[in-house]
Amino acid sequence: MQIPRWARLASAVLAVSLVAAACGGDDSEGSSATTAAEGDGSATTAAGGAGGEDSPTNLAGVCPSRIVVQTDWHAEAEHGGLYQMLGDDYDVDTNNYKSIGPLMAGDVDTGVEIEIREGGPAIGFEQVSATMYKDESIHLGYVSTSEAVQQAEQLPTVGVMAPFEKNPQILMWDPATYPDVNTIADLGAKNILVRYFADATYIAYFVATGVLQESQLDSSYDGTPAVFVSEGGKIAQQGFASAEPYIYMNEVEAWHKPVKFQLVHDAGFQSYSQTMAVRAGDLEELTPCLEKFVPIMQQAQVDYLGDPARSIEVILDLTESFDDGWQYSQGVAEFSVEQQEELGIVDNGPDATLGNFDEARVQEVINLLAPLEGFAVAKNVKPADVMTNEFIDESIGL
Repeated sequence: MQIPRWARLASAVLAVSLVAAACGGDDSEGSSATTAAEGDGSATTAAGGAGGEDSPTNLAGVCPSRIVVQTDWHAEAEHGGLYQMLGDDYDVDTNNYKSIGPLMAGDVDTGVEIEIREGGPAIGFEQVSATMYKDESIHLGYVSTSEAVQQAEQLPTVGVMAPFEKNPQILMWDPATYPDVNTIADLGAKNILVRYFADATYIAYFVATGVLQESQLDSSYDGTPAVFVSEGGKIAQQGFASAEPYIYMNEVEAWHKPVKFQLVHDAGFQSYSQTMAVRAGDLEELTPCLEKFVPIMQQAQVDYLGDPARSIEVILDLTESFDDGWQYSQGVAEFSVEQQEELGIVDNGPDATLGNFDEARVQEVINLLAPLEGFAVAKNVKPADVMTNEFIDESIGL
């Protein structure tokens, strides 16, 4: 099952009191920057500079007039490639946590709109695949490989692009308290208490493989730094490589020290996170659109890493517009981009292409999840059931 991204709430607890500023999906309307008109996405958009019908950047008449994408959390720098495609003339629907605007391929208007919906609190913290099946106006959503495998029978989805090569999730610890700890396996060997959110798939994997022991686990983590700080770093804790190291060093006033960490990916659990997925039953109908749209998404991810400033500006504007208690600073956003690049979180796949899946790696995830207690993996599920490289442009990479 997909791990709630509440670890991001650490950035909402920067006051000396270390009390979380927000973790629920409150109903506050906020102050709307520009309220978008409600609708089902049937409105059309002029093709602008998209060129003729055969142009690879002209989506009009091939894709839905508004492509709807459901994310798994608030707008943040990890979603930068997605917001790279949102045109400058965008509207913000603060009541429904949406941003809507022209879908851009670089500086070319593709002739359709994109609607980006926030997840996490905005969807009651449920899995994106569940939200996609409740609301069929959603065309693509962020679905991890582990979620897709687990839901392959009940809520089947197919990943069409992997924006992340590595999952940014980590376990972290205080290097001053534990100078000899360098890996998650070291945490297990030294029997150090690990705090995490309940139902974390990678924790179940670490227990099943003997890396961690049940006796050293504490599932009461609530996203705030209070316990980590009050314990003086004597415990380990989950987080994200793209956020917590910066936040604890720069924004948690009672800490202001480095933390050390290891990516769960580098410790052996190599599920793709936040893949762009469609409902399995919609794949055939969306194929003509995906043939053009997936390469645009690939290039947007490349362009974002090359120059993230504009997308970060959009993300910070949305954070301010929604005004729901979630806090996200420019410092965290810029650090996130640096980590995405430095740690290979965003990178080419097994070759020189960004966004493609390694089928053997997906099979390994299936093999890892199948025996885990409490994970009802669909019988005989295969990589081809949950991912495809059919729409990937192999010439696009970093």
